Amino acid sequence: MAVPIILIVALIAGIISIGMALYFRYLVLKEDPGNERMQEVAGYIEEGAKTYIKIQYKILGIFVAALFLVIIFALPSQINPGALNWEQAIAYLIGAVGSMLAGWLGMYVGVKANTRAAQGCTISTKKGFDIAFFGGAVMGLAVVGVALIGVSIIYWIFQTPIVVLGFSFGASSIALFMKCGGGIFTKTADVGADLVGKAEYDLPEDDPRNPATIADNVGDNVGDIAGMGSDLFDSYVASIVAAMMLAAAFSIGIVVFPFGNITLTEEGIARLIITPLILCAVGLMASLIGIYLIKLKGSDEPGKALNTGTYLATVVYFGLSALFTFLLSIGLVAEEIGLLWRIWGTSAIGLIAGIILGFTSDYFTRDDKKPTRNIANAAKEGHAVVILSGFSYGLISVVPPALGVILAMAVAFWLAGVFGVAMAAVGMLSIVGTIVSNDAYGPIVDNARGIAEQGDLGEDVIRTADRLDSAGNTAKAITKGFAIGAANLTVLALLFSFTEEAGIILTGINLLDINVLIGAFIGVVVPALFSALLILAVQRNAAKMVDEIRRQFEENPKILTGEEAADFSKTIDIATKGSLRELILPSIISIVIPITVGILFGVAALGAFLAGAILSGFVFAVMMSNSGGAWDNAKKWIEDGNLGGKGTEIHKASITGDTVGDPFKDTAGPSINTLLVVMSLTASIFMGLLLLPIFNLGAGLLLL
Repeated sequence: MAVPIILIVALIAGIISIGMALYFRYLVLKEDPGNERMQEVAGYIEEGAKTYIKIQYKILGIFVAALFLVIIFALPSQINPGALNWEQAIAYLIGAVGSMLAGWLGMYVGVKANTRAAQGCTISTKKGFDIAFFGGAVMGLAVVGVALIGVSIIYWIFQTPIVVLGFSFGASSIALFMKCGGGIFTKTADVGADLVGKAEYDLPEDDPRNPATIADNVGDNVGDIAGMGSDLFDSYVASIVAAMMLAAAFSIGIVVFPFGNITLTEEGIARLIITPLILCAVGLMASLIGIYLIKLKGSDEPGKALNTGTYLATVVYFGLSALFTFLLSIGLVAEEIGLLWRIWGTSAIGLIAGIILGFTSDYFTRDDKKPTRNIANAAKEGHAVVILSGFSYGLISVVPPALGVILAMAVAFWLAGVFGVAMAAVGMLSIVGTIVSNDAYGPIVDNARGIAEQGDLGEDVIRTADRLDSAGNTAKAITKGFAIGAANLTVLALLFSFTEEAGIILTGINLLDINVLIGAFIGVVVPALFSALLILAVQRNAAKMVDEIRRQFEENPKILTGEEAADFSKTIDIATKGSLRELILPSIISIVIPITVGILFGVAALGAFLAGAILSGFVFAVMMSNSGGAWDNAKKWIEDGNLGGKGTEIHKASITGDTVGDPFKDTAGPSINTLLVVMSLTASIFMGLLLLPIFNLGAGLLLL
């Protein structure tokens, strides 16, 4: 089947994206890095981040090499039966390297932008905002550019989505390491800094006397820039691949859709396969326009500018995607043209649903909204009541996004069947360039605020940096809600793709079948186990961090008086070694358990396993992300002078809530998104192995 020439639009868009990322890098690096003290602090952060990434990439290199050998030698080729599976192995390698490259580029610019943004705040709010946002845009554009170039070239060469699946698996496996490891690192430092620095010694946020301050700032970069960027890169590629595989599953002839039957031609199917890539290229164009408009409207209202840019990118996407849908439809028969416009509708619905999900998370976490204010007031009753209140609001917050995903699924399915659901996921992630840019902006301004304080820039500059940081906190909350919704639609699309791929065995998932029921039950449990492992990892490492901070204060009282500097290298070392050690088991689980379920209980049980994990994972991800965000902002609202302000028992109770919420919102919650995608891709890429006669042709070894 020939590849339509219009695919070149996606490749060109990807190249432009990388070019713009490098241009924004230049704009950031040419700015003034500030005074000597600021550069010294930024140097500590940069060195810590580079050390962490360097060690992590060495470990990842071993992991990638091992899995590369497994794919090429152990998995049967689906392109050339009987030959080595080198096509998917090469694609996997490219996906892994691409994900690592995007993460490194974004983090590199992030650690350069923080001190420059702080210095920009001495000039104006707009100057500080522009520097920080351009720094974040490097990550956003790198993610989209690498994805579009990688998927376009691999599909153009091999002309089958089965090989592109390997690229997606490579991106996902790296994203899991980056998100889990970065999340453990940043919360190890954050929890330690709060428990000792704030609760025991009443030190301000980002106080240079706190030995964990620099480690906390390093964690923002490796967790929220490199980690979240890899997470959305992973979902972005997976959504494209899932839709491409479903389109490729259409045989030439009559295809059944909910609205009726359509006769598809070979050219029609060829264009349907590349439609996800074309719409994502259009989304990139919309993101570039959105990024420009965000800069244009930066002024003195950074939060409004970020939201306005997202809204405008959405509107631009609707118009441009309609134009390219028209171009894709030229030369097709009437039925195929109608289907393409239905697909355009599903992508629009997905994007609207993503925006709604993001701002639902914003409502449940903002400090000027009822849920967060109620949690803050609960601190009057003590530590335990703060936990109960935050946990309860987190559970309530699951309902609106669940209804949003259900509605988006239902309408998308009505418009274009399971392919419509996959295209809704593509639409939701179409402006991911803008979303990642907004998210990466957050940790940059968070670091900038700390550098402004440690660089003695004065209260006025710190207040300016606080305004930027406040907008960043809101942007991060929206991004997490968006990422959770996108990940769930994506894995649902991957589940449909999996069932199509296994169609010769999986004629239906009967929950009354004992093997299927066991698979579903295991799937429900895995997100809970995964979350527990990550939270326990933070707890163990934070305990070591607490001991180290106390040791430094007790052995060297001059640290607290400011006469001598704290030993930042020791706390960074604890966070680095602990996070890399702890992420190994959760990462292994994400790949080993799906394969084991498929081998023991069969392909149908594996499908049920994925369904169970998707449903329970959604609940855990939303609840933990929103509870954590609300606890964090309740504490900040009190620190702004409400309910007695800092140093009171109410404040200390809110610190407890924030400490519990830290691993919820920045480690376990967001990592579940990546877990679900990795498990879904593992199931698909190991399908050929599971269908071998040794495993009863997909029926499993344990025929209960």
